[in-house]
Amino acid sequence: MKPIKELNPQFLESKENKQHLIDYLLGVADNYLILGQRLGELCGHGPNLEPDIAITNISLDLLGQVRSYYQYIAQLKGDKTTEDDIAFLRKEREYKNVLLVEQLNTDFGYVIVRQYFFDVYNRLFLNALQQSADETLRALAFKGIKEASYHERFSGDWLKRFGDGTEESHNRVQQAVNDLWIYTDELFHKTDADRAMIEAGVAPDMLQLKEYYYEKVEEQLRTATLDIPEVEYFQKGGKQGIHSEHMGRILAEMQYMQRTYPNSRW
Repeated sequence: MKPIKELNPQFLESKENKQHLIDYLLGVADNYLILGQRLGELCGHGPNLEPDIAITNISLDLLGQVRSYYQYIAQLKGDKTTEDDIAFLRKEREYKNVLLVEQLNTDFGYVIVRQYFFDVYNRLFLNALQQSADETLRALAFKGIKEASYHERFSGDWLKRFGDGTEESHNRVQQAVNDLWIYTDELFHKTDADRAMIEAGVAPDMLQLKEYYYEKVEEQLRTATLDIPEVEYFQKGGKQGIHSEHMGRILAEMQYMQRTYPNSRW
């Protein structure tokens, strides 16, 4: 990523540049929103009190972060769009989150594996984003990095506990790793908006951290006595708005109140 420098004010005078920035921000923020929604489904359903509260708090952390990104998008749009409109009134194809975060809460093993795969990426991302040429994004990254570090420790500890635990816990979490591994590569897939923002110094080039990401994740899997899946093809499409069958059900529940009672506010 280019050294820190303030974004040229004229940069956002271009409609194309502004739209690329908005699309890029949606790609970041929608991950937080959908994963936060998934984790929110587990409130009161954790295996015991401690992880139940922790998962709920992580969900709240993600929703708190996403509000800041959506508020920035609303500011860039400069019309009457609000954070609520962005969160609740878009159609399925307008969401830019990766497929990983919308996968089912099959069991607590799946929840932890999905969370760990995302948490490692998110901490790397926020650490790199602190070098952004965009002052607002630098501030958001600085604010979110402590929470992201805690999230990674939480999911990583549970991954080791399950993998190196009982035969049943090991088998369940291994199945989760096998099923969710195919969604990890999309975290590093570049859209046109990503490329434009990388070139402008606004976004980090996460492809440069891909090898380190997999080294870190694979080391943790080996520590947890888990096998590393060997796959030839990875799933992608979410960043282009092409989602799994789960996404429509997530939105149906998440958007119900806002569409039933218009103009509600968070």
